[in-house]
Amino acid sequence: MITDYQRYRLYEILPGLTIWLSLILGIILSFVRPLWMIYFIILFDIYWVLKVVNYIFYLTLSWNRFRVARKIDWKNKLVHELDNWQDKRHMVFLTVYNEEWAVVKSAIASVCESAYESDKFIIVIAGEERKKEHCEMIFANVQKTFSKCFQDIVFTLHPKDLSDEISGKGSNLNYSEHQMKKYIDEKGWKYKNIIVTVFDIDTVCHSQYFAYLTYLYCTHLNPTRSSYQPIALYNNNMWESQAVLRVMGFGTTFWMMTSLARQEALVTFSSHSMSFKALVDAGYHDKRIVSEDSRIFYQCYLAYNGEYEVTPMYIPVSMDTVRDDKWWKSIVNLYRQQRRWAWGVEHIPYLLWEFRKKGKLIPWWKKFKWVFIEWEGKWSWAMVALIITILGRLPLWLASESVRQSALFFNAPHILEDLMLLAMSGLLLSAILSIPLLPPRPESHPKHKYVIMFLQWVLLPINMIFVGAVPAIDAVTHLMFGKYLGFNISQKKRGTFNQN
Repeated sequence: MITDYQRYRLYEILPGLTIWLSLILGIILSFVRPLWMIYFIILFDIYWVLKVVNYIFYLTLSWNRFRVARKIDWKNKLVHELDNWQDKRHMVFLTVYNEEWAVVKSAIASVCESAYESDKFIIVIAGEERKKEHCEMIFANVQKTFSKCFQDIVFTLHPKDLSDEISGKGSNLNYSEHQMKKYIDEKGWKYKNIIVTVFDIDTVCHSQYFAYLTYLYCTHLNPTRSSYQPIALYNNNMWESQAVLRVMGFGTTFWMMTSLARQEALVTFSSHSMSFKALVDAGYHDKRIVSEDSRIFYQCYLAYNGEYEVTPMYIPVSMDTVRDDKWWKSIVNLYRQQRRWAWGVEHIPYLLWEFRKKGKLIPWWKKFKWVFIEWEGKWSWAMVALIITILGRLPLWLASESVRQSALFFNAPHILEDLMLLAMSGLLLSAILSIPLLPPRPESHPKHKYVIMFLQWVLLPINMIFVGAVPAIDAVTHLMFGKYLGFNISQKKRGTFNQN
C-alpha cells in the first residue's frame, strides 16, 4: 500500500516519464527498427497536418470574431440594452514587485481610460514586503496620479517568509484577496456583484475591456460559474524586441485565439476576470504554486464539481515581451518564461489527485478530457518540434542498405516533404495575420521593417526547439525528479519612446 506522498510523486513522475520514453524509444527504434519509425513518422506528420488544419480553422474563426468585437461600442450596448449592470463593481488586482513606474503607470492609465463608471472601480496594488520601499513609492505615485479615476485605491503588502507558500504572484494574490474580502464585508457588498480582474502589471487593456466584460457578465446565464478570458497581445514593446521574442509573442497570441474559439477546452491564462464569489468558493489563488493563472480555473472547476467554464472575450489586452537591452539576456528571459509556463505540467498530478478524491461527483469523461488536454498539450510542446526536425530524419540517416531498397524508404522523404509543405500553411497564415496586429510603427523604425516582421517567421522552427521544446523538457524533468521550480520574475523593458 503506497502512501499519499508516494502516490502524488508517482503522478508527478508520469508526464516526464512519457516524454523521456518517447525520446528514448524514438532513438532506439531508429537504430533497430527504422521501418517502424518511418511508419510512425509518416502517421505522426499526417496527424500534425490535421492539427494544422484545425489550427487554421479556429484561428480564422477567432480572427473574424476579434475583428467584429473590436468595432462594437460595448458601453453603448451595456447602457441601452441591459438594466442589470448598475450594481456590478470591478476590483482590479495589480501585483507589484520591482517594476518601473512607467510600466505600472501605463497599466493603470489604461484601466482609468476604460472605466466607464469611475465609482464602480476599486484598484488593488498588491506589493511585496521584500521590496517594501519600492512598492510604497509605486503606491504613492498611483494615489497622486489616479486618485480621481476610481472609487478607491487600496494598497496591500504581502509579508515575506510566510510558511506554507512559495514567493511569487500566487501567494501575493492569495494574501491580498483575503484582505479584500474583509474590505468587501465591511462595505456589505454581495460577492456575486463584484467582478475581479487580475492583470499582470504590464497589462494595457483595451478601452472597451470593462464595458465588454460587464456586458458578458450580465448576459451570462450563470455569471459566477465562469471566468472571462481576453486575447493576450505582446505589443507594448514589440517594435523594440528581438525577432525571436516577437515570433514567440505572436505564437502565444495565436494559440490563445484558437483556444478562445474552442471554448470547451479553454483555460484561463495570464490576465483574466472572474466573479469574486467564485474566487472565494475556490479558496482564492493557490499560494504554493507557480501557474496560478490557469490553476484558479481548475480550483473553480473542482469547487463546483465540473460546472464551471471560461467565456471567451474577443478583445485584446497588451503586455510586454521579456525584452532586455542585451539580446542574450532577452533569450535567457524568454527561456525562463517558457519554462515557467511549461511548469503548468504541475496541473496534471493535481488533477489526477483531485479527480480521484471527487469520485462520481464529476463524470469520468470530464475528468479524462481535462487530464488529456493538459497531458497532450505538454507532450506536444516538448516533442513535436523534435519529432518533425530530428527524430523524423534519424531513421532515414541510420537505415541499413536492405531497408534503403524498400519502396517505403524511397518514398518517405517525398511524403514527409509534401506533408510539411501542407503544414507550412499554418505558418504562412500566422505571418500574414501578425502584421495587422502590430502596434503603430514608431518613427524611429524604417518602413521596410514591416518586411522583416513578415520574414521573421522563418525562425519559428528554431524557436520551437530551443525556446519551446527544450524549456518544456526542462520543466517536466524538474517535476519528474521532484526539483520544484520557484516563481521567477520576467524582466521586461520598453524602448525610450514608451517611457512616459
